[in-house]
Amino acid sequence: MSKLKTHKNVASRIKITKNGKMFIRKGGQDHFNARESGKVTIAKRRNHRLAKTEENTIKKLLPYS
Repeated sequence: MSKLKTHKNVASRIKITKNGKMFIRKGGQDHFNARESGKVTIAKRRNHRLAKTEENTIKKLLPYS
């Protein structure tokens, strides 16, 4: 039986806390931000908690985390 492989793209984008919560950074922060409202700009700077349905999918991609 061989070991399972970690999906490196997902591993680099998602951070898992000690208690198992998953956080991801919002995309689209590089350019064209002048047209966004201030509320959107501030929201993009924060890490966002993943939904439970997405967490179940990601657990399969990160088998040893």
